[in-house]
Amino acid sequence: MKTKILLTLCLISLVCLDANSQEKFGKTLNLGVGVGGYSGYYNYVGHNMPVLTLNYEFDVTKSFTLAPFVSYYSYTNQYYYGNNNNGYKYYNYRETVIPIGLKGTYYFDQLLKATSPWDFYLGASLGFSFVNTHWDGDYTGDKHVYKGANPMYLNLHIGAEYHFNSKIGAFLDLSNGVSTLGLAFHGVK
Repeated sequence: MKTKILLTLCLISLVCLDANSQEKFGKTLNLGVGVGGYSGYYNYVGHNMPVLTLNYEFDVTKSFTLAPFVSYYSYTNQYYYGNNNNGYKYYNYRETVIPIGLKGTYYFDQLLKATSPWDFYLGASLGFSFVNTHWDGDYTGDKHVYKGANPMYLNLHIGAEYHFNSKIGAFLDLSNGVSTLGLAFHGVK
């Protein structure tokens, strides 16, 4: 709870501290791919897996954007189960998770006096995850025996984007959940 309150206060202060930058960061479609499984929100998985993410930024103030986002990952794992009647064996299950929410981003370009092809930012994502788990057909045990994805999604981000031109850039988004590398398409309506 303290983390959520602190995060909310930080986002509000970032909006209030809006610098006099003339640059706009919104109307941007961001497509990213990363590897999750050992940190933050994804640490319950215990192995690496690809994570896809998509968001669309729109301007709130000159240096602050909001971006509805959707992510996707799916993985297969095994669970050892049995009883006296059926014996013990490994059963497979597949979990598919789709986090959906809102990402707030504050750009520090003016404060850092960043040159024109670079953007530097700090952000936070908050949302909910839709989870679907499918077990082998002959599995008769408790289907909630493992720790799966938490429905609440909260990540902190720090990142940079390099603009190839006024329409396309590449970004690196480091996060306590999953870090992503991707492409940004500016001016998308």
